[in-house]
Amino acid sequence: MTAQESAPLIEAKDLAKSFTLHARDHLRLAVLSEINLAVRGGECVVLDGPSGAGKSTLMRTLYGNYRADRGAILVREREATIDLTCAAPREILALRRGTMGYISQFLRVIPRVPTIEIVAEPLVALGVDRGAARDRAAALLERLGLPERFWGLPPATFSGGEQQRVNIARGLIARHPLLLVDEPTASLDAANRETVIALLQEARDAGTAIIAICHDDVTRTALSTRYYKIPLKVQAE
Repeated sequence: MTAQESAPLIEAKDLAKSFTLHARDHLRLAVLSEINLAVRGGECVVLDGPSGAGKSTLMRTLYGNYRADRGAILVREREATIDLTCAAPREILALRRGTMGYISQFLRVIPRVPTIEIVAEPLVALGVDRGAARDRAAALLERLGLPERFWGLPPATFSGGEQQRVNIARGLIARHPLLLVDEPTASLDAANRETVIALLQEARDAGTAIIAICHDDVTRTALSTRYYKIPLKVQAE
């Protein structure tokens, strides 16, 4: 079965999102409107549009960080389909744990926790033996070129590129069937960028559905199976 023939792992239907600017007389700013997007396993859909079009807003809405004004976000979890726009917080957390991963540009973790534990934690949360989770974390960190002497250190003092590689390892370790990726190579040099591209290509080719924001042309071209142009609607109401 091809990606086009399979059921979507995530589908946005008539999705809209606005923000109210309370400091400006409750001005309502419409950012997203008429978003219709379906992504299947084995696809990488790169969000397209100029700065301010709402790419990051769409990504955060799809992940459940922002509540949509209207429409539906249907996520397939095994035999069930869950609408994130009306799901309970515990349902959203369960989806994030087992179905929907997120790789952001920035690493946000508990201070003073060793890097290898930070990377292994998503697997441990799924019930995987801690030793096995650490082995998988070590393999990812090694492939991403983070020296072993760093693995026992908390990443707060790492460079931006090192922190981003920790974030990528943490986002990939659980092998979620659905992955949202925001600028995965923004802070990386050419060699590390190629490694990250290869890891994401492997996930895509193994059947992961990926939605990505990539401003780097090399990364966009290497990962995308198609583009989704966000309807431009940024106006005050």
